[in-house]
Amino acid sequence: MSVVRYALGALGLLLIGIGGRHLAARPDPYDVLLWMAGALVLHDGVLAPVVLAVGLLVAAVPARPVVRGALVTGGALVLVTLPLLLRPGAPPNPSALPLPYVRNLLLVLSVVAGVALAWVGLTRLRRRLRASGAGPQAPPEG
Repeated sequence: MSVVRYALGALGLLLIGIGGRHLAARPDPYDVLLWMAGALVLHDGVLAPVVLAVGLLVAAVPARPVVRGALVTGGALVLVTLPLLLRPGAPPNPSALPLPYVRNLLLVLSVVAGVALAWVGLTRLRRRLRASGAGPQAPPEG
């Protein structure tokens, strides 16, 4: 296990070195450094606390796996569409971003939420039916 750990650490240091070399080769690296500092502040100051707070809230939910799956799916969808949502100004070519991305993202997120709610509802209904004896019964063991 330690060999893999050291190999991955060495690979990480190599990639950091390659990135530093490319950064130093730029005539004006300050815009990249500013972007990296902003990303660090945004991640550690906003994104990480929000994720931790949502994690604490989800820990008390009975349908934790379903809610967690919906949140991970929704987060991935937002991250994928974020460049399209944050694109400043109108593109020079109107066909570059021809769709209403905010509306479409909200529609897809509502579908994810609807599927999660339906899953939780059907799971509760199935448990209630089994508890009352009206649902399918497991065969007796023995």
